[in-house]
Amino acid sequence: MAIALDKPRLYLGADCADIESYAIAGGHVCLYTHRAPDKASDNEDSIGLIPRADGRAVLVVADGLGGLPAGDQASSTAVRQLSRQVGAADGEAPGLREAILDAIEQANRLVMAQGLGSGTTFAALEIDRGAVRPYHIGDSEILITGQRGRIKYQTISHSPVGYGLEAGLIEADDAIFHAERHLVSNIIGSPAMRVEIGPRIALAPRDTLVLASDGLFDNIPIDELVNLVRIGPLPRAARHLLEICQARMLQSSEVRPHKPDDLSFILFRPA
Repeated sequence: MAIALDKPRLYLGADCADIESYAIAGGHVCLYTHRAPDKASDNEDSIGLIPRADGRAVLVVADGLGGLPAGDQASSTAVRQLSRQVGAADGEAPGLREAILDAIEQANRLVMAQGLGSGTTFAALEIDRGAVRPYHIGDSEILITGQRGRIKYQTISHSPVGYGLEAGLIEADDAIFHAERHLVSNIIGSPAMRVEIGPRIALAPRDTLVLASDGLFDNIPIDELVNLVRIGPLPRAARHLLEICQARMLQSSEVRPHKPDDLSFILFRPA
């Protein structure tokens, strides 16, 4: 049985030994985070589960940019700030949206003030009484699918490839192999940082939500991902995602995705 969370649980530069499961905001969460295979340096991803006493919660994945210095510091700063602001707003109504946006702005200022040239992506979900609202920056993605496989919501990556895919200039099968897929055009740690806020989305009982760094989305195409997570127990879906990602990261292929990278994902399903 999943452990009920009554306080924030943050994974900052952490390496999970296995899938972890928790009960939060009237639903079930499974998560995993780990540095890339054979990587000597720390995991640059950070994730957080942030429950509130009023039954609402925020889930977050932040991916420190590996091409810039101190990516782990940038991602952990973003997740820590979010936890502090959401916790400080607990008991206030509405308060949560403002807390999330304040946390992002503060994290952006702190990362820039460090003067290291670091940056991080950011994907968060506000869960509020059977509905969610997404917030994202960069190419960590959020996807919501129904039990029958209909995608109810998917973020657009803030990247040249993401925009090309959305405009129909790049096919989905080509995008996952694109040579410039690693480029990101919007990050925490930039004066030009902007937050994309999605609509409030009501959840059906068997909907499944995915928040993940590009370590997941660069190794599993969207249609395959949807089929893996939409049915069956959530821990089993999380296990399948992990096994497939690990296998693809370790074995180069010309016909299947292969991108060794830090891997972080959160799956959520309402109870």
